Amino acid sequence: MNNEPVFRRMTDRDIDQVFAIELKSFTIPWTKEAFYHEMQHNENALYLVAELGSRIVGYCGMWLIIDEAHITNVAVLPEARGRKIGEGLMRSAIAAARAQGARHMTLEVRVSNKVAQNLYRKLGFIEGGIRKRYYTDNYEDALVMWVSFHDNG
Repeated sequence: MNNEPVFRRMTDRDIDQVFAIELKSFTIPWTKEAFYHEMQHNENALYLVAELGSRIVGYCGMWLIIDEAHITNVAVLPEARGRKIGEGLMRSAIAAARAQGARHMTLEVRVSNKVAQNLYRKLGFIEGGIRKRYYTDNYEDALVMWVSFHDNG
């Protein structure tokens, strides 16, 4: 099996594996039906997966609206973390968003998730504010982060 992940666009065939990652990653996971809806009906949705061999080990979703990309979710299987797969997914998402004409990208991250915040800062994101009690599982605040893309860069 190849040790380097391949990043590609998600298809309907990937939903079962992506849903399994979702279940292992979040206390209030999206439903499988939500992923089907995103893939089949949301014309603004773009999802990417990270694949090691034939196994999907991570995914990233976003909505592209006019010139803004909003990251909806990013997750990597617990056993595949620490291998820069999340960074690869985010870099791929940024490239895909830019290719679609996005000039900005935003996301929310738990205020306690310092590992993710550090990754986003590494990728150029800056803090944009706090969404109070954003997460419904424990009412933790979300840190809103933004990055603006520059032409030719």
